[in-house]
Amino acid sequence: MSVHKTKQPSLAQLRAFAAVAEHLHFRDAAAAIGMSQPALSGAVSALEEALGVQLLERTTRKVLLSPAGERLAVRAKAVLDAVGELMEEAEAAQAPFTGVLRLGVIPTVAPYLLPTVLRLVHERYPQLDLQVHEEQTSSLLEGLAAGRLDLLLLAVPLGVPGVTELPLFDEDFVLVTPEGHPLGGREDIPRDALRELRLLLLDEGHCLRDQALDICREAGREEGAAVTTTAAGLSTLVQLVAGGLGATLLPCTAVEVETGRAERLQTGRFAAPAPSRRIALAMRTGAARQAEFEVLAGAMREAMAGLPVRILPPEE
Repeated sequence: MSVHKTKQPSLAQLRAFAAVAEHLHFRDAAAAIGMSQPALSGAVSALEEALGVQLLERTTRKVLLSPAGERLAVRAKAVLDAVGELMEEAEAAQAPFTGVLRLGVIPTVAPYLLPTVLRLVHERYPQLDLQVHEEQTSSLLEGLAAGRLDLLLLAVPLGVPGVTELPLFDEDFVLVTPEGHPLGGREDIPRDALRELRLLLLDEGHCLRDQALDICREAGREEGAAVTTTAAGLSTLVQLVAGGLGATLLPCTAVEVETGRAERLQTGRFAAPAPSRRIALAMRTGAARQAEFEVLAGAMREAMAGLPVRILPPEE
């Protein structure tokens, strides 16, 4: 029997052979896989021809595996098991909110929104394996483009081609000052108060720093006005304010957490329209899970409705 190298075994042939190898009886094997006995016999013969080896020893009374058949039966079962696992994995991938979701979050959002996000996922999407990565915006965008991350939670607009934003909410900035500061506790702070204010900001690379500088420029603060001190995180900034080194801007979602860690602080609100930032989910345009991410964005808007923010409609 010659080997026909151009022929490949089919799954139907492997399934027929595996059934015969298990039952050692053509009628029982055919019944087990729902195939007629002639079709089963033909499939095994075709497999022998494709492989170039005799798999069975047929007698009038019983069926025996040849030495080659005994070895290849193990291989055939392994192939069929692997195909079954492949089909199960594909079926699972079709189900929304299952498998791994790699979420990137900026540091000025993570501590304040993650409790709400994690609670939502735990309660509504228990089959979702959420993996969180806290990084600055530039690193998150690189990770999204490279496929290392699936979805981002960050401040927008990004203005990056190939990235689709799903807006969640807008939130105002408040002014945090040391106790006794002239602007402390006011509800109608004019933006131009930022022109001469001793301002503390995050280090370069944080989008919140850029947003604060934009607000200051809009208020008429000179481009080269000195920023006296910088910090790696909002917690440090607030501690510096409490120590009397200056004032800083905090997004509303961070105020309760950060000001609760320090005494001798006051918060003031700006006159309308207050400076604000927009938070959104961001995904690759045309992502395979786009519909799932849009549903998740809607669920997050609902879950965040109790925060001091202005929830945005999906189309905005």
